[in-house]
Amino acid sequence: MRLRDLPTRFRATAPVRLDFAGAWTDVPPFSAREGGVVVNAAISLHVTAELEFGGPRIRLVSEDLGQQVECVNSGGLVLDGRLNIHKAALRMFPILGNFTLTTRSAAPPGAGLGGSGALDVALVSLLTQARQERLDPRDIAEHAWRLEAVEAAIPGGRQDQLAAALGGFHRLTFRDPDVGIEPLTLDPAFAAALERNLVVCYTGRSRVSGETIARVMGAYERGDPRVTGALRALRDLAERMTEALRAADLAKVGAVLAENWRHQQVLDAGMRTEEMARLEAEMGKVQVLGGKAAGAGAGGAMFFLTSDDREQAVRRAKAAGATVLSVGFVGEGVRAW
Repeated sequence: MRLRDLPTRFRATAPVRLDFAGAWTDVPPFSAREGGVVVNAAISLHVTAELEFGGPRIRLVSEDLGQQVECVNSGGLVLDGRLNIHKAALRMFPILGNFTLTTRSAAPPGAGLGGSGALDVALVSLLTQARQERLDPRDIAEHAWRLEAVEAAIPGGRQDQLAAALGGFHRLTFRDPDVGIEPLTLDPAFAAALERNLVVCYTGRSRVSGETIARVMGAYERGDPRVTGALRALRDLAERMTEALRAADLAKVGAVLAENWRHQQVLDAGMRTEEMARLEAEMGKVQVLGGKAAGAGAGGAMFFLTSDDREQAVRRAKAAGATVLSVGFVGEGVRAW
């Protein structure tokens, strides 16, 4: 609610993430029935949300998607496929009066870097700040997941929202509705080497992760043994990734990334697009310790861990038509002011 003596402009920012192992196992119903484990890290690409009071109507703007919606009152916030996340956030955390709500993302749309989860987190943090409410990061993450999975009815797990809210490296465990959060403290020299040798590539073709998730979890519910076995293997690999990061073992991190990707491709026939195959072929010409698709896969971004010559790997990625994203690890999660 708005009071006359409150600020007229609010901002929030939240980072996206790289999932090092275990993604997919945080998604219901697998996460509820068998429990999942994910290892991820927040990176220096952020989603920003701004709220400014004033104007003749409510205006919602997504600068990176090139979309906007206008309505004369909050009763016009119908989930019709246009900026549904923005509308769902305002339905959960209503704001009185007229205003412009603007969002932008430094990550490409549909890159598999948890951009929608970071958007959820930024919106929850922004709107609660404007309403003079205070939530801790874990509560922000839970409200953000409910915003997307329940209010907007987009299937998915909780890892993206947790990474965006908390920042840093984490081992996350899921046994719905319970979530375990274990920060991972990396040796500083190893963390620097890991960051220096990562090559994050956007293939130029985004994907709709909700559709892929629905297919995979539908197969799991039908008892498909290949999908079930792959999900269990992915969960086990998250534990191995935790060990590799704690041991500061770059080669082992790369090997687990590669194995994770092999099991990930078992989940769905469309997991590896033509653009991803072309990128992998080029990266195979240099010394790469391992790599995988980011997030759900089926397009979007891939990331690779090189041994020494990162610049040659970057050249190969560009030769494949990919856009190399400049990223680093960030320890801070969502901020609002």
